[in-house]
Amino acid sequence: MARFVGAVPADSSSPLRVYYGWPVLLVAAAAMVGTLPGRTQGLGLITEGLLADLHLDRVSYAELNFWATIVGAGGALGIGHLIDRLGSRTMLTLVSLALGVVVCAMSQTRSFAALALWVTLTRALGQSALSVVSLAMVGQWFVRRIDAAMAAYSVVMSVGFMIAFPSVGALVQQRGWRVAWLATGVTLLSVLAPLAWTVVPRGPEVCGLLPDGETAIQTTREPIDLMRPVASGYRWNDALGTPAFWIFAIGTSLYGLVASGIGLFNESILAQRGFGADVYYQTLAVTALTALAGNFAGGWLATRVALGRLMAVSLLVLVAGLLALPHVATRVQVTAWATAMGLGGGLVMVLFFSVWPRLFGRRDLGRIQGAAQALTVVASAVGPLLLAWCVELTGSYAVMFRILAGVIAAVSLAALIVPLPPAFSPGRVSTVPEMESAI
Repeated sequence: MARFVGAVPADSSSPLRVYYGWPVLLVAAAAMVGTLPGRTQGLGLITEGLLADLHLDRVSYAELNFWATIVGAGGALGIGHLIDRLGSRTMLTLVSLALGVVVCAMSQTRSFAALALWVTLTRALGQSALSVVSLAMVGQWFVRRIDAAMAAYSVVMSVGFMIAFPSVGALVQQRGWRVAWLATGVTLLSVLAPLAWTVVPRGPEVCGLLPDGETAIQTTREPIDLMRPVASGYRWNDALGTPAFWIFAIGTSLYGLVASGIGLFNESILAQRGFGADVYYQTLAVTALTALAGNFAGGWLATRVALGRLMAVSLLVLVAGLLALPHVATRVQVTAWATAMGLGGGLVMVLFFSVWPRLFGRRDLGRIQGAAQALTVVASAVGPLLLAWCVELTGSYAVMFRILAGVIAAVSLAALIVPLPPAFSPGRVSTVPEMESAI
């Protein structure tokens, strides 16, 4: 493997035996796992201990989480522009360091005001900024092979979360939420940030490569103009003007809304059906395992099935899960529900990761993904609040599940009929001409 000096290989004229995008992909997946403290499921690991320690009620904490997530969504939009200008290496290192410091500080918080500040920053830096950096890294290194790359990315990321969630959870139970959160922050500072700086270059062009490792574009030691645009695709405002962007962004955001709402209150939801905490933890494991299968299936299907159809199928699986959840009565039924949610989530995950470079190219990929990620973050803030309001007003989550199922079914139908944007060609900067059929 070529030795790196800064962000450029010491010998970029020599072909790399293994395309360097694959090591970058591994770091990108690790970065997504590093978003854990900024995610609803990650915060859920420390919620009970945190509420007891700071003497907070659930409604106040839910409102804090809502506004923290809404404000933190701005991190996705701002970070996309910085990725396009400064590159993934710099941004991944800076965001990892900042998130690590914030998580360590949050572990020492003693007041509601301080908690609001730190939770907001973990949302902005973790769920928003670090997620966008991670996704953009893969999109910069893979285009034609993006589906296979994102399937591999999703598998590595899922395995990482399968290790991280129980590890942090066990530490919370053994040592308390403060020690667990401090350890998480230290890991970001001592592992992810150094890994980003030493392994990740700015992009494939800096290494004298094109995406997918197919053709060298730089075979001399002449300086590379890092600010020269070399990627083709849609302008970000043109991409946001297409119906396809909004269908895929809304569809994936609705999954995020459901996943965050259920993720935060799943123990309570299952308790209403007569199940204990042991069943709740079992569903987490089942969902994580079946999401891997969904990742594999999504990577395979994305190269063979129209993206609109694949999105529709994924959302219909989610609809079935929402309609079934209020009626589960046995462990077998709970396991079947968790399996369906995991498979559907795995499909949506691969779609979200691969659709943007595939439809819109790499020219403004950071900003396009940033806009989609911001919408997902907002939806994830709304999800828990909708369920909390529903259970407060009706005493049950079932009404909201049925409402969401209807909305998601409508988006699924729209995914079948909304046209995809026309394919871009190398060097092209789009102006959004006629659309191609999604099916």
